[in-house]
Amino acid sequence: MHERILVVDDDKLVNEFVDETLTRAGYDVTSAMSGEEAVELAEIEDFDLVLSDVRMPGMGGIELLKTIRKQSPQSLIIMITAYGTVKNAVEAMKLGAFDYILKPFSPDELEIIIKKALKFHGLQVENDRLRNEVGRKYSFDNIVGRNEDLQDVFDLVKVAADSKATILLTGESGTGKELIARAIHYNSPRKDNAFIRVNCASLPENLIESELFGHEKGAFTGAIKQNKGRFELADGGTILLDEISEMPLSLQAKLLRVLQEYEFERVGSGRPIKVDVRVIATSNRHLKTEIKEGNFREDLYFRLNVIQIELPPLRNRRDDIPELTDYFIAKYNEENARVVDGISDKALSTLMKYHWPGNVRELENIIQRSVVTCRSNVITPELFPGYITGGDTIDTGDVVLPMPVTLAELEKYAIVEALKFTGGNRTRAADILGITSRTLRNKLADYDLKQRVQAVEEETI
Repeated sequence: MHERILVVDDDKLVNEFVDETLTRAGYDVTSAMSGEEAVELAEIEDFDLVLSDVRMPGMGGIELLKTIRKQSPQSLIIMITAYGTVKNAVEAMKLGAFDYILKPFSPDELEIIIKKALKFHGLQVENDRLRNEVGRKYSFDNIVGRNEDLQDVFDLVKVAADSKATILLTGESGTGKELIARAIHYNSPRKDNAFIRVNCASLPENLIESELFGHEKGAFTGAIKQNKGRFELADGGTILLDEISEMPLSLQAKLLRVLQEYEFERVGSGRPIKVDVRVIATSNRHLKTEIKEGNFREDLYFRLNVIQIELPPLRNRRDDIPELTDYFIAKYNEENARVVDGISDKALSTLMKYHWPGNVRELENIIQRSVVTCRSNVITPELFPGYITGGDTIDTGDVVLPMPVTLAELEKYAIVEALKFTGGNRTRAADILGITSRTLRNKLADYDLKQRVQAVEEETI
């Protein structure tokens, strides 16, 4: 163990007893006989834990607690108290002390409370480390792209991050909307609070209200206990409503209320709950078209569209492809213990000519595959799928359809062929068809195509 503990007690016998017990247990212990001496030591060295008596001449334990909290916010503080000063110890806990221990105490009691405190401290330190790591990951400086259109997006994102304004991120699938949403959160005053993502397309319609707003015990069959919704979990932070266009109309009115009043009710409850949540919504569909078709509320659109940020497709920022390629090669070298040095000129030229319907996400998948399957130190065109190099096309020359043919039959055919083309990849098939994954899933169910799709997937395997 290397945990550093500062023991503060003006009673020499208690001080020596605690010092000896904790040193024997393997901790790095420093002793002080007064609050003033403890402050001087804490200015020189950082301590994981401070164990201090409540009542001492001069600077008492409460005053020492306040000073240590300012000097070293990461240090945990445990108060030593007698029965007559429990009230002071409780006051200390309200001021930020972790716990207190009553005199007289045994070595075993002392070790138990110290282990408990240091375990918590370790989790706290790890949490801070992970938070800092995530913050660095989503720093604006780490988002790859020097394209002029993308730089205009970054300029707007940086301004928007500091505000509480609702943001609508638009753009094709795979352009990095979730990445930008996380960057906004982790570069905002809310970065130390929760970032909650909700994929509106993946949640069943009968459960989405409960997922967003929570439910009370007994609100419906299967509700065996009270459950907090995503908005409640995001209180003080940010909620990302991904694929907002897929939210059912019945729920859009309730979402509008949250955006207007920042309150909602759990399913099965009439009690309003207030929240402080920053809302970011994404859509790869044109919401104005959805409004005209009666699928999306116009008043909700205006509430969401306070700041709209549209991300350009990769085909409009081809000058970023070389830098993105280098970034993904380095990333997947590290993840897969590979040593691919780069990409050949011919392979890069191939990537530059491709139209990228799946945008940056598709490029990332291609580079990941290439790094994993590369047997030399350079990526060459032979590592790319045929549809990238132009070797694969959808041949419809032999298609025979009965006449007259219905629109439904054409749609069934298009769905099955798109899935064949993508090797059963439903997300990419949906992109090719120009629909969302949820719409594709619904059409598979509507047309009862489960067996045919399963056959395609098995054939691919």
